[in-house]
Amino acid sequence: MLAAAQRLRRRDEFTAAVRNGRTEGRGGVVVHLTLSSPHDLDQPASAPGAASATPPARAGFVVSKKVGGAVVRNRVKRRLRHLARARLDALPAGSTLVVRATPRAAERSYERLGMDLDRAIAAASVRRKGRGA
Repeated sequence: MLAAAQRLRRRDEFTAAVRNGRTEGRGGVVVHLTLSSPHDLDQPASAPGAASATPPARAGFVVSKKVGGAVVRNRVKRRLRHLARARLDALPAGSTLVVRATPRAAERSYERLGMDLDRAIAAASVRRKGRGA
């Protein structure tokens, strides 16, 4: 389970992350990642006990009915929450991660879903040069 401070709950939080974040899809997941600031890409979040003005990295999950029935959707959500919990510490403080499951997520094993999530986060974290550069 994610700590309350690490969860996205309101619609406007999800909308902001999807609109402003970098989007990358890999296998069974699509990731929308909003980093706290572009120069903090390589700095992990501060230690959990440290007092800091920036909020911790947060995550939210979207699993639609296209993924499957209620049992399948809940299983996919549980797997994604568990996988994301370990990966949030590596993101800069104040970052927002929205993980959207695709229908293929229902057929993926836990390990394969973890690899998909790792690849999608890594691809979304890479700085991209502008078209004119």
